[in-house]
Amino acid sequence: QVQLVESGGGVVQVGGSLTLSCAASGSTSGINAIGWFRRGPGKDYEFVSYINWGWDLTDYASSVKGRFTISKNYADGTVVLQMNNLSPDDTAVYYCGATRYGGSWLKAAYESWGQGTQVTVTT
Repeated sequence: QVQLVESGGGVVQVGGSLTLSCAASGSTSGINAIGWFRRGPGKDYEFVSYINWGWDLTDYASSVKGRFTISKNYADGTVVLQMNNLSPDDTAVYYCGATRYGGSWLKAAYESWGQGTQVTVTT
């Protein structure tokens, strides 16, 4: 089993930045990709970004492309989501998921999930 823990959420003003981290533990050798999804107030889950484990192939939702950057910290195995130029539309609980397969825009493709971290962008 894989355990995931997100951190780094908080309250930030419009135009600000936050850095989210996803730490994996347990049977991490089976992970092939980590994805970030979010769920805003009254909204459904939305794909944000993913990174494939071995070759750092990444993808982003159009709503965050150019503002968010996903990367892997090989020193400690965490996946970092750098979020810049935040807007109120980015307010959501952010979740990271792990999959044995390649990165996907589909939430169902991920087998393990963290508890989420709240991001609130204020005007």
